[in-house]
Amino acid sequence: MKKVIKKCKTKNGTEFVLFADMKREAMRDPEFKKAYDALGPKYALIGAMMDARNKNGMTQAEIAHRAGTTQSAIARFEAGRTNPTLEFASRLSHALGARLEIRLSK
Repeated sequence: MKKVIKKCKTKNGTEFVLFADMKREAMRDPEFKKAYDALGPKYALIGAMMDARNKNGMTQAEIAHRAGTTQSAIARFEAGRTNPTLEFASRLSHALGARLEIRLSK
């Protein structure tokens, strides 16, 4: 049975789905999973930022304003078309009222 992905709404009524829900569904495809695993850290960052933005009810334009960047830069980041710098990720985290943490593990 295929799981239905829950739709949410921002405070201005824009519908969205959580990245984690989309990812879980897409990871069922072995080819997608292989490609995703190769780019894991990048997409983990994108997913965490998108989920935080959506849970805070913020639009791309709102987070862009708070982070001192453009809405189009946020859109490119969320689409995975850029490789974000630590500075950019830190600014987005701050705009979300969060702290960016990086861990190394074996």
